[in-house]
Amino acid sequence: MNLFLKNVAYAGCLSVIGMTAAYAKSWTLTPQSEVSFTINSLGLTVVKGVFPQFKGHMQFDPEKPQQGLTEFTAQVDNLQVSKPSLRNMIMGEDLFYASRYKTVGFKSTQFKPKGNNRYQILGQLTVRGVTRPVVFDTTLTPNKSNPNVLDIRSTTVVNRSDFGMKKATAGLGEKVHIHLIGQWKAE
Repeated sequence: MNLFLKNVAYAGCLSVIGMTAAYAKSWTLTPQSEVSFTINSLGLTVVKGVFPQFKGHMQFDPEKPQQGLTEFTAQVDNLQVSKPSLRNMIMGEDLFYASRYKTVGFKSTQFKPKGNNRYQILGQLTVRGVTRPVVFDTTLTPNKSNPNVLDIRSTTVVNRSDFGMKKATAGLGEKVHIHLIGQWKAE
């Protein structure tokens, strides 16, 4: 093989390696994202809580999604609730017990691709010092205007009592719907 062809082949190999590395990215959850929950009772939304202070990181390659890893942590003490009259009860010992447990967190164990930018993200959710397995149904969509952004919609449903929270408190239902809506930005 002549020198010109060797250089072309070498450049082609570097280009393929570079493309793979470009897709394997570290991502950070943007501050404009929302980590929240809703608790329903009798089919009505009784209360919504929003965690204004959170951080999240993700390793994700769309070409190898099953190798993805993610984790996030949210501060409990500055939780905003849609019904201020319920704040003390929600932050108290029966529910979040915020004076003792300062954060809630999630750490993934597996990404399962479901097609069309949809994934099941399996992992461990920790609330009140209790860790349980959960599955987040997630959509990670490349942002149309910025290739360094992935739009995210992710939800799961858990039982409050599984995390040591008191059942049937002040008309609040047992099921808690957890939501993560926003964007991951490439680091």
